[in-house]
Amino acid sequence: MRIIFVRHGHPNYVDDCLTELGKLHAQAAAERLKNEGIGQIFSSTCGRAYETAECTANLLGLSIEKCDFMGEIRWGILRDNQIVADEDPWGLSDAMVRRNESLLCSDWKETDPFSQNVMIGYVNRIAGETDRWLQTLGYQREGLYYRVTGEKSATERTIAAFGHGGASAAILSHMFNLPYPFVCTTMGLDYTGITVVSLSDEEGELITPRFELLNDARHILGLQTKNEYAC
Repeated sequence: MRIIFVRHGHPNYVDDCLTELGKLHAQAAAERLKNEGIGQIFSSTCGRAYETAECTANLLGLSIEKCDFMGEIRWGILRDNQIVADEDPWGLSDAMVRRNESLLCSDWKETDPFSQNVMIGYVNRIAGETDRWLQTLGYQREGLYYRVTGEKSATERTIAAFGHGGASAAILSHMFNLPYPFVCTTMGLDYTGITVVSLSDEEGELITPRFELLNDARHILGLQTKNEYAC
């Protein structure tokens, strides 16, 4: 199976939709993806991701399956039911680099400045939901890896998942057993950046996903604006 992860186009975060530039991003992404053999499309329920997915779905004549867990994450320190410090994962991870700290620490969730951040709950939820999603596609989580449980007729295909920078980083960090700060900093996704992950279709085998492509945004060259590593 090939899973094509696509971040949304340039957003209007206030109204949760694409800007005019974002619509051009989405159209360019659809043209880029039209010959990938996509047979099924999943999307975050957030408007900016769903609107991006629609361009590809309309071009291919496919429907879109909404997945709530692919939606945006939240971040910050919660006190008295209010976010009191807007500490995003990209800024916190970049600060680790400036302090010459390893991004590969396995206990990052228990370590300041992440330990009290509400992003932990979102990252944990996405990990569980990712495994449930992959199970429906024919891949059962066993420890660190995945058992191919689906027949080739189910797993030998290409699907697309449209989402956000934060949630997609959480999905990839879980699938590849990589710390979330590492993925946020080293794999920050551009608008409509395309990442392709392949999973073996050998039924019964215990396998690990593999990257085929990471954050390919060449289709929006000339349309690009300053990237924001946000959801």
